[in-house]
Amino acid sequence: MANPFKNIQGVTAWRAPSNIALVKYWGKFGQQYPRNASISFTLNNAFTETSIQYTAKESSDKNIDLNFYFEGKENPKFAEKIQRFLESLVQQFPFLPYFSLEIHSQNSFPHSTGIASSASSMAALALCLTSIENELDGGMYPSLFFEKASTIARLGSGSACRSVYPFLAVWGKHNHVQFSSNEHAIPFADNVHPVFKTFKDAILIVSSEEKSVSSRAGHALMDNNPFADARYQQANNNLDLLINAMKDGNIAKFGEIIENEALTLHALMMCSSPSYMLMQPNTLKIIDLIKTYRTEKDVPLYYTLDAGPNVHLLYPSENADEVENFIKHTLLDFCENQKVIFDEVGKGPIKLK
Repeated sequence: MANPFKNIQGVTAWRAPSNIALVKYWGKFGQQYPRNASISFTLNNAFTETSIQYTAKESSDKNIDLNFYFEGKENPKFAEKIQRFLESLVQQFPFLPYFSLEIHSQNSFPHSTGIASSASSMAALALCLTSIENELDGGMYPSLFFEKASTIARLGSGSACRSVYPFLAVWGKHNHVQFSSNEHAIPFADNVHPVFKTFKDAILIVSSEEKSVSSRAGHALMDNNPFADARYQQANNNLDLLINAMKDGNIAKFGEIIENEALTLHALMMCSSPSYMLMQPNTLKIIDLIKTYRTEKDVPLYYTLDAGPNVHLLYPSENADEVENFIKHTLLDFCENQKVIFDEVGKGPIKLK
């Protein structure tokens, strides 16, 4: 078949951040749809940069032609995953079989360090693919562009759909959040007090080892979890409470909810069948020290966890000096090789030249 894109070539590149969920999504159905709505902070310093060079083939053979490089080197494991993902997207992006693709991807943070690399990497890839479509078809409205990129990112990694928006994003249909959807995330920064747009996130690396149970497997175990229905109701209620706290600038209520969400997430893992535990002794020690510090110093320092042992410390920017002093002098002893990654709420993806 003749190639309708004959002689067309180009390159596009995006930087997409990771995100940290405040109300967690845990459990999914269908094609990467969430069982409950979630909300996240978009990060700033933890990001993936991805570029795609695309060159029209002489003719379409219906195969995806891909060369993939991660941090400058061929990575067969990642390449196979990306190959399968691209093959699944031909209906959304009919141009894919007509081009040879060379993809380069790199993270600003080490892989497997408690930062959602699948979120940033799939968001960056989705933004690049949507940009190519935009360049070939003549463009779409910016809001529709990011909506489609969010939808495509979701197909690669559920939480990735939240990484295409600045500051905060909500994903999942919720009766009290206008325009919320299971298909894609929506931006939510306009609905919160300014204090939350400058929050800090210090990520304490308790362990950089690969998780014993993947997030994909953990989500699947929710299908038979005896507490699943109660959890989905709790998450949606917590989202209501958190949204109200963030509108009002109520940092104490915000902290109470996000810590409850973190512990509930890990409790669900422990009562799954088979059960498993991803927190480690130093995770619990850090949590205990945070609670003691907060009580004694009256400093608004709160924690959350993803599906792993590492701890995200969330605090207002005006408290950064005292909190980071506490981290360096007290908490680093409980981190692997005294490793901490200092991050903050960020302004979302950037198209690179």
